[in-house]
Amino acid sequence: MGAIENNNLEQKIIETAQQLFIEKGFVETSMSDIAHAVGINRPVLHYYFRTKDKMFQAVFSNIVASVIPKVQDILRQDVPFIKRMELILDEYIKKFIESPYLVKFILGEIQRDVNHLISIAKELQLNNCFDILYKYLSDEMQKGKLKTVPIPFVFFTFYGLLTYPFLSKNLVITLFLDKEEDFEPMLHEWKQYVISSMKNLLLP
Repeated sequence: MGAIENNNLEQKIIETAQQLFIEKGFVETSMSDIAHAVGINRPVLHYYFRTKDKMFQAVFSNIVASVIPKVQDILRQDVPFIKRMELILDEYIKKFIESPYLVKFILGEIQRDVNHLISIAKELQLNNCFDILYKYLSDEMQKGKLKTVPIPFVFFTFYGLLTYPFLSKNLVITLFLDKEEDFEPMLHEWKQYVISSMKNLLLP
């Protein structure tokens, strides 16, 4: 196989594994499941990924690669705090709309084995993003530019308000919306309420 064919197959394996991990969870997905779904045998799969952990690392990297670097760039911008939050919200909402089961997958893995998830994140150096955010919030609070609020409360408010609409999507569509296509416009309207909550929580 040529380099292009290798790259294409590797990406197909990652995307297939990602879908299976999201649908079934890490534990319930076997390497045989992945190989079968891709249409290859186990030896070929092991040529690319020796273990399921290596596969999970590749999948997790693939998931966050389009979000975390952008979030890091936003955190480094010299713009007001609320503007940063708005830009970060835009990135997350865009990603979660593209991959609607992603929130369930991440929360499922947090419940299943949070240490495994954290170790993979550290191997991929994703903890740098949270270090930057933690330092920024702490510095702004010390300067009096933000209210002194426990960092976990900031985390609960931002990620709770961001993720719950995706977790309750089917219920919300069934109870409150005429059709599924109305969900995305509602999210963009909901974003303003998230920003308002962050302002109430943190701005003096």
